[in-house]
Order: sequence, then C-alpha cells, then structure tokens
Amino acid sequence: DVQLQASGGGLVQAGGSLRLSCAASGFSLDDYSIGWFRQAPGKEREGVSCISSADGRIYYADSVKGRFTISSDNAKNTVYLQMNSLKPEDTAVYYCAADLICLFGTVMGGGHYWGKGTQVTVSS
Repeated sequence: DVQLQASGGGLVQAGGSLRLSCAASGFSLDDYSIGWFRQAPGKEREGVSCISSADGRIYYADSVKGRFTISSDNAKNTVYLQMNSLKPEDTAVYYCAADLICLFGTVMGGGHYWGKGTQVTVSS
C-alpha cells in the first residue's frame, strides 16, 4: 500500500525558510520518480521540483530555481524540499507525489500517488 506523508509546512515571513518532508512507504525511492507540486488558491497546480528515479536528474520550476532544493534520503525513504528566500507568491498547499513524469531535468507532470497537502504561508 503506497503512502506519502508530507509535513513541515507552516507560516513564515518573507525571506525565511522552511523544509518540507515526504515520508514514503509501500515502495522504494528507486522505484518511482518523486517530487513536489503546489496549488495556490484560484490557481492551477504547479510542478515545483522532482527527482527522476531513472537517472537522478532534478527538475525545478523556473519560479523556484536558486531558492528551493530537493533531496532524498533513501535510508529513510524520505524526500525533502528545502525552501529558502521564501516569497509571498510561494504561498500554497504543497503536495508530495510519486510515480510521476520527471524527465531530463526539464519536464515534470502527472503523478499517480499523492499525499495529503501541507500548507505553506509566506507573509509579506
């Protein structure tokens, strides 16, 4: 039974940092590409970052490049999203997803398995 448990969201001032965690169970991180999406009120869901299970390449949305870092700990079967220099426009519900499209460091989409979201709110 595949499960994804996201945590680490919260309220932070602009310029601050948060680290999101996604604990995976029921599969190994080597099995599926895994990453983070976000959805702000009234906006479409956006792919933020992912790690390809095929070759380890990492994708970042242009809006977060240089500020966010995705990483994984295979021993803990957990993926992290370190978010620095947060901006009010980063405010959204962040979702962890697995078995998604994560190609060549340039393409992210889909998502077969989803965790419950964690709210990130950045105040100005």
